[in-house]
Amino acid sequence: MVDTEFWRDKKVFITGHTGFKGSWLCLWLHLMGAKVIGYSLKPPTNPNMFELCKIDELVTSHYADIRNKEKLFQSMFNSAPDIVIHMAAQPIVRESYKNPVETFETNVMGTVNVLEAVRKVIDAGVSIQAVLNVTTDKCYQNFEWPWGYRENDRLGGHDPYSNSKACSELVTDSYRNAFFAAKEYKSHGVALASARAGNVIGGGDWASDRLIPDCIRSVLNGDQIKIRFPNAIRPWQHVLEPLHGYLVLLQKMSEEGSEFAEAWNFGPNDEDIRTVQWVVKRFCKKWGRNALYQIEDNLHNPIEAQLLKLDCSKAKKRLNWHPVWGLNTAIEKIIEWARAFEDEQDLREVSLNQIKEFIKGVNKEYEH
Repeated sequence: MVDTEFWRDKKVFITGHTGFKGSWLCLWLHLMGAKVIGYSLKPPTNPNMFELCKIDELVTSHYADIRNKEKLFQSMFNSAPDIVIHMAAQPIVRESYKNPVETFETNVMGTVNVLEAVRKVIDAGVSIQAVLNVTTDKCYQNFEWPWGYRENDRLGGHDPYSNSKACSELVTDSYRNAFFAAKEYKSHGVALASARAGNVIGGGDWASDRLIPDCIRSVLNGDQIKIRFPNAIRPWQHVLEPLHGYLVLLQKMSEEGSEFAEAWNFGPNDEDIRTVQWVVKRFCKKWGRNALYQIEDNLHNPIEAQLLKLDCSKAKKRLNWHPVWGLNTAIEKIIEWARAFEDEQDLREVSLNQIKEFIKGVNKEYEH
């Protein structure tokens, strides 16, 4: 469970804070009284959650490329953070086929730049307690197993995005052993971990070539939803689920050191590992208003994994982290957010209310 008092006045440096997940994390941290410093490019889509929720009013933003190691170091040094969360990435599989070089530069060398900045900032006398590299469930070499991947399973990936994230994990492991080793924790004081989340969905995501944003764009425009891979099975979860895991993990690392400096899976329960078509049918049913979908001819689409599951037993046992909102609730919250956008409501308030509701669910879960 997240301890609000722990986060109060903590200085948190987030790369990629203008993105979908970064925006939700900024709001949650601000709600708890943390001082958020963001390093990112401008929001990647229009519209976008960062601007719709006026998050720039709540955080200190440095707008620059993660590949610019000089600016990154200077921003981190000047911020003197307690905690660093690396989320900046090129996150779209299909985009990685179009721009593989940029994908590898951003996702691999971007990670190197962040960890180098941490190392140099510490050498300059700044004390950083915990660092988290956020990657993806797609970092595993996918054998289409019917069981979930564990943190010690083989890394890999056929498409450039997945492969770049596997490389990012390997970079993290290298820096953890070479520069932030557990046996030398007393000298450097840094706990370094990575987090691999499932297919994250939620209100405020406007990325191209993602299922839920495509659904929302289609229904708002009165178009049919087009499905490319109807039978692909994914571990769907609301964005607040893995963010909850990140916050719990970072608190553990800050308080207890290198014992939790490892790779961690954060995914849904088995009943929420569903096909793309199941998710779209449920979305259409809950949206109503004659929402319809059609299955596209996918003969010319790039290859994507058919089946992907995560085993999250380690996080459940050692962090006492558990999913709170099932997939049905996640879809309901997405529709609530989309309709608030359609009705031009205060989306910061809507988002903060969803975070507060989620926290109540977490507290109820922990009571049991």
